[in-house]
Amino acid sequence: MIVINARFLSQKTTGVQRYAIEISNRLPQLINGIQIIFVAPKGSLINKNKLPNCKIEQFGHFKGHLWEQIDLVYFLKKKNNPILINFGGIGPIFYKNKITYLHDLAFKYYPKSFSFLFQKAYNTLIPISVKNSLKTITVSNYVKEDIKKNININNIEVVYAAQANHFKNLNLKREKYILAVSSLDPRKNFHRILEAYKDVDSEYKLIFVGAKSKAFSNIKIDNKLIEKNVTFTGYLQDSELIEYYNKASIFIYASLFEGFGIPPLEAQACACPCLVSNITSLPEVYGDSVEYCNPFSVEDIRNKLNLLINDKNKREILVKKGFENIKRYNWDSSVKKLVQIIEKELISIKI
Repeated sequence: MIVINARFLSQKTTGVQRYAIEISNRLPQLINGIQIIFVAPKGSLINKNKLPNCKIEQFGHFKGHLWEQIDLVYFLKKKNNPILINFGGIGPIFYKNKITYLHDLAFKYYPKSFSFLFQKAYNTLIPISVKNSLKTITVSNYVKEDIKKNININNIEVVYAAQANHFKNLNLKREKYILAVSSLDPRKNFHRILEAYKDVDSEYKLIFVGAKSKAFSNIKIDNKLIEKNVTFTGYLQDSELIEYYNKASIFIYASLFEGFGIPPLEAQACACPCLVSNITSLPEVYGDSVEYCNPFSVEDIRNKLNLLINDKNKREILVKKGFENIKRYNWDSSVKKLVQIIEKELISIKI
């Protein structure tokens, strides 16, 4: 058998979980004649509707990281040590018959964006886990080179993300607001977005969509920056989020660090022009289909927002380029590449 670590089904759907769900729903039931099963913590509230056609088995006594290090390892050993696919997180550290996803090294560069225990655990355990893997998979060439440099491994493959098919243009009337979608994590840079926005000479509103994660450090928002035209919606289901994308006139993603960055793809699929950071993986993923800003410069963010607010023609050009850009990314193509990687590993270990 081939085992998928399905702990992601017990977590809120943000970038890593969305990637896991989209890939999992497209995996074949058999690879090289070997069945795929999904294993999740027993007793955890998991949403099986996210994987309607997949065989899901709940097992064990623990939850969270303890489940991965104890219960999941015990399950794998009972099943003769099959290949494990770990879509995110640390995974079983010392289990070697696994393919490990490492989406980025944000925990290394931005430790203050995470709780003390989270970043210490990741900085200590992730290098061990990936070195004890048959193969490491990441989501951009930027992160691939970053992993090589920082962890000193070479068995890395890139399998891109994509936007979900239900993010699409609904031809709704655009409203005068700027939309930002992300977890309320300091590296998403919402403080500078707020600073830039407060001096934008416009009637445009600013809407933040996203929930604060337990993993992140305590985030304090300066109330002086919160004007009557700024709204924090909290976490939204996709059906609501799609409507926001379709009504926004501008989407901003001024992140300080991204391994891939799915939200601008979702915005592009919904015909919303994007303002995106000019660093890390984002230029690789978005090419010339977005307007770029220096995420460390409040002035540059403000200037680029004013540019898009005042230049309708520029926005229309970015919408057209956005539609072309999303064609570069396809979940079916990503699954095909992942299956090829798994097949090679199956052959190498002579299963």
